[in-house]
Amino acid sequence: MAGYDKRTHKKELLIACSLFAAGALVTGVSLAQIQAANRTNLAQATQPLQGTPAQDDKSNTPAQSKPGGDRPTTPAPEPARPDPQTQGAAPAALPPAPAEKVAPPMDKK
Repeated sequence: MAGYDKRTHKKELLIACSLFAAGALVTGVSLAQIQAANRTNLAQATQPLQGTPAQDDKSNTPAQSKPGGDRPTTPAPEPARPDPQTQGAAPAALPPAPAEKVAPPMDKK
C-alpha cells in the first residue's frame, strides 16, 4: 500500500460521493414521476354515477295484472325481415375455399 496516500483517498471519496449523489438524484426524479403519473390518473377519473330520483307519478307504473284478464291489444313485435330488393346485394366476405382444402364428408357411426 505504498501508492495509497491522502490525495488518492480524497479522489476516490469524491468519486464515491458523486456516484451516490447521482443515484439519489435518479431515485428522486423517478419518485417524482411516479407521483405525477398517479395525480394524472386521479385527475382523469370519472365522477361517480348518480341515481335517478324516484318519480311519484302513477303514469309510469305498469298496469296491474289480473288473473284471467284480457291480452294486450297491441300486436306482438315481429322479427325483422330484409327487403326483397336488398337480398343478395352484399358480396361474399371470403371467396369459396379451394377444393383441396375442403374436408371429405364425415362417416356416420
